[in-house]
Formats: sequence, C-alpha cells, structure tokens
Amino acid sequence: MLKTIMFIAVGGAFGATLRFLSQATVYELYGKTFPLGTLFVNVTGSFLMGLLSIFLVEKFNLSAEWHMAILVGVLGSFTTFSTFSIETLVLFEQGDIIKAMTNIMLSVILCISAVWAGAYLAKQIV
Repeated sequence: MLKTIMFIAVGGAFGATLRFLSQATVYELYGKTFPLGTLFVNVTGSFLMGLLSIFLVEKFNLSAEWHMAILVGVLGSFTTFSTFSIETLVLFEQGDIIKAMTNIMLSVILCISAVWAGAYLAKQIV
C-alpha cells in the first residue's frame, strides 16, 4: 500500500505542475475573460483518461502501481474540477450567467466526449 501511495504522490506532483504550466500557457495566449485554461486541462485530461485507461491495461499491462500513478496521480491532479467549480461560482457571483452556464455546458459535454473519444481510439488501436 505504501508503494502505491508513493507512486500516486509522485504522479500527482507531475500532474499538478503540468496543469499549472498548461493553464498558464492558455491564459497567456487567450486571456482570462473565460476559464479556457481550466476547460483545456479538463477536456485534455478526460481524453487522456479514456485513452490511457484502455492502453495501460490492455496494451501495456502495467502494474497496479503505475496504473494508479498515471490515472490517479498524474491525471487526477492534472484535471481541475475544484478549479472549474470556483471559476464557475465567480462567474455567477459577477452576474455573468451566460458565461457560467456556457462553462458548465462546455465542460460537461466536451469532457464526456473526450473521455469517450480517448477510450474509442484506444480500443481501435489495441
């Protein structure tokens, strides 16, 4: 159990750093008038979750520790549901109901579509 926790912790540090860098890049390119950085990491992370959940088991047959490190550690800390939640709340509090609802709709639709697309792609390759 301790070995698995250590794998998750290392993966989590990597995923959190990758999230910060990804969001910062998106916000630098497109500004912060809409939470596009969070949307980007959530959709990308969802796609990778679908893709890698198939690959890690069916293609690469990685150990449980590596499976947990990548899916729970890296992708768990890369995606940002809590950040999505606070950014959406701020939009509501600022009275920007349209942006808040757009963020909710895009996040749900795109992330579920991305996880499906990733899993579908992985199944075609495996």
